Amino acid sequence: MIARLQRKLVAVSAVSVLLVFALIFLLLVYFSGRQLDRTMDTLTDAISIGGGAFPDFEPADPARPFPEADVIDEETRFSTRFFVVWLGETDRILRVNVDAVSSISEEQVEEYALAALEQNSDRGWVSDYRFKLVSQENGALLVFVNGAMNRAMSIRLLLTAFGVLLCSALLILALTMLFSRRAVRPMAESYEKQKQFITDASHELKTPLTLILSNVDIVEEETGKNEWLEDIRSESERMRLLVNQMVTLCRMDESEASPRFSSLDLSGLVLDVVSEFEPLAQRQGKGLSCNVEPGLCCPGDEALLRRLAAILLDNSVKYCDAGGRIRVELHRKRHLILTVENTYAGVDSLELGRLFDRFYRADKARTFTGSFGLGLSIARSIVQQHRGSITACKSPGGICFRVELREK
Repeated sequence: MIARLQRKLVAVSAVSVLLVFALIFLLLVYFSGRQLDRTMDTLTDAISIGGGAFPDFEPADPARPFPEADVIDEETRFSTRFFVVWLGETDRILRVNVDAVSSISEEQVEEYALAALEQNSDRGWVSDYRFKLVSQENGALLVFVNGAMNRAMSIRLLLTAFGVLLCSALLILALTMLFSRRAVRPMAESYEKQKQFITDASHELKTPLTLILSNVDIVEEETGKNEWLEDIRSESERMRLLVNQMVTLCRMDESEASPRFSSLDLSGLVLDVVSEFEPLAQRQGKGLSCNVEPGLCCPGDEALLRRLAAILLDNSVKYCDAGGRIRVELHRKRHLILTVENTYAGVDSLELGRLFDRFYRADKARTFTGSFGLGLSIARSIVQQHRGSITACKSPGGICFRVELREK
């Protein structure tokens, strides 16, 4: 149990860190893209205002178009690669200016212009070029600025940020794994003390219970049976059953108590347990049916899996409505699936999430019905030891317990 808690702590920490770092990286990607667009738009705006050419840089002029733009300085006009296309009223290319770029031909200019017009937007990207479409009196002006270098720098920065975040996440995960044992140590010590207390108390209770039952037998032989002796015997047997179940749970929780796995016929095992409960269900007027796919095998502890099936059948028979039905199914999907379903009118009042808690009883008055609320806890421990899962859910008119067992 403590090992599972430690794994959950590491898993929760890892998922949390990865989600936070993924969000940070996505924000970096978003704002980096926005910043790149703003930088390129500053250049296209400057060229479009200059009528297709870079305006003269005038740092002393407070009325210059972009006093806040740090991307434009004395050297920007010499380091910026761009070309300009003048369009007529029918989007026909009138002339082009490719003096500031050498890696593109006039035929490619036409392709770029058509691609930009197809986007039906004033701004956008065509390959590595950021464009701006400016309407004019007799047509339009298309300005294309090469952003390959800016894009490459942005990508390198994002890759660097990704590497830093990934290494940070791995470091945090490693530190979490390193210190998780220390974090759960107080809880582990408390749990071990509690478990030891239950085990010691259970063993200490066994001796007086045995003596009480032996004395009841002696007194019955001398004085005969009476209702008081029957009450003593009944309550003593009830306490002995409780002590045995508590000891069973403690043993299952011990990490060193591993089940004895072997290949077994799960189909035959389930059919055997169902046949054992058929007479009890018939006596109580409850229908018991099963649909078991033959030949299903899995590795497991036969005694524990038999006890698992018996707990689920006993629970279903005990809490099935009068005249109700119980249905057992075993089939293979991705894994082996065992379901035990029974009709139960009060299913809406159940706290399904607590059914596997120890000593949980749906009956708030805790009327004794032969159960202490430990059976399903034992069933869950058995399933966990077999690396499976067990859940409870509502079914039409009743409740269904679903066990999933891996075959490997």
